[in-house]
Amino acid sequence: MQTNSISKISSLKAIDVHLSTFCRLLLIAVAVGTFATAAIAADRPGFEENGDEHWVATWGTAIHAPDLGVPGLANTGFNNQTLRQIVHTSIGGHKVRVRLSVFGANALVVGAAHIALSAGGAAIIPASDQTLTFGGQPSITIPPGALVLSDPVNLDVPPLSNLAVSIFVPGQTGPAAWHFEARQTLYVSPQGDFTGSGWMPVDSTIPPMLSWFWLSSVEVTSSRDTGGIVTFGDSITDGTQSTPDANKRWPDQLARRLMDDPGNQKLGVVNKGIAGNRILHDILGPDAPARFDRDVLATTGVTHVIVQLGGNDIFTINPTEEVSVDQIIQGHRQLIERAHAKGLRIYGCTLTPVEGFLVPGTPFPVFTLAKEAKRQAVNAWIRNSGEYDAVIDFDRVLRDPDDPARILPSYDSGDHGHPTDAGYKALAAAIDLRLFSDEN
Repeated sequence: MQTNSISKISSLKAIDVHLSTFCRLLLIAVAVGTFATAAIAADRPGFEENGDEHWVATWGTAIHAPDLGVPGLANTGFNNQTLRQIVHTSIGGHKVRVRLSVFGANALVVGAAHIALSAGGAAIIPASDQTLTFGGQPSITIPPGALVLSDPVNLDVPPLSNLAVSIFVPGQTGPAAWHFEARQTLYVSPQGDFTGSGWMPVDSTIPPMLSWFWLSSVEVTSSRDTGGIVTFGDSITDGTQSTPDANKRWPDQLARRLMDDPGNQKLGVVNKGIAGNRILHDILGPDAPARFDRDVLATTGVTHVIVQLGGNDIFTINPTEEVSVDQIIQGHRQLIERAHAKGLRIYGCTLTPVEGFLVPGTPFPVFTLAKEAKRQAVNAWIRNSGEYDAVIDFDRVLRDPDDPARILPSYDSGDHGHPTDAGYKALAAAIDLRLFSDEN
């Protein structure tokens, strides 16, 4: 993020001032300049006085409350069990800390927590295991709606690697805050604290889940010129239909491109997509403006935002929640203004085709010609208005040239709304890495 430079003193007009008075004025000027510089730097999330390094999020997700009214989107929580959760890093570092969030759910007692390098499945590399503490204590109670930050621990975190974060909850949690569409296997133990176990036993009576619980970000120390990208979107960003446990979502593949490009600045990439998310109405998780501060602006080290939102606002089957093109554009403008107010660069993605897509679990198609006309109108604004700092044309990547309202068959996962792994890779490949260079 760019900061305003401190104004220089242009001249000293009082030539006949006594030397001692001049020295006092000079010391005051230096002190004021130093204070102002620190204040500007501190305005950037993740700033800490720490030499040449600061904290940057290497992984993250958007935590939301369980939808207790929708079958399949609710959970009953856990009781005296350990959850081992696998996350895939973008950048590396030699110190690490985690954020836990209960979002809008009940208070949560964390009895113990560990972090380690994953050895695959429910196993860790034992020599890498580190106990996490919170204000120096191994356990903590998180109040309703709050989040907590662990104390830093020394751990050499490689870029593009898998970490295992293990959390023991000593009592009955009730329905738990989570990220439903993680596309990553969750490992849940029988009753007991297995946070430090090299291989954690798994409770075979619990149905397999591809979700994360309470874990909202993992942060590492990195050089002070390292920034972060938050990808903010719906199921296309969340990676719906991508291969589980394979990290084939487009934000993951963007992170790999950035790490493989020797001439490009290395940046953390954090995925804050929520399947079904909208700009103007809540659905699975709050609407985009309601979660923008928490999921984007509060992300440690963020410098860039990529927005991929609006399709679910258009292709709703609820007639009471239909919105106009102007209302969607107004919502996008709010995100742009709020990002610019914090000095972030923000890029807009065009909306991808959905003809043939059915609402999951129903026979209801979302597509109509009138709604397709809205999609085209929103895309025209994203492409041509100049209000986003740059445009990433996802529609052009996925659409079938012979039928632009449909996904190209070779990229269609089969549900006619979400791409295959190859389609997600093509989306990542369409992003110009120069958008993240120092010169941009």
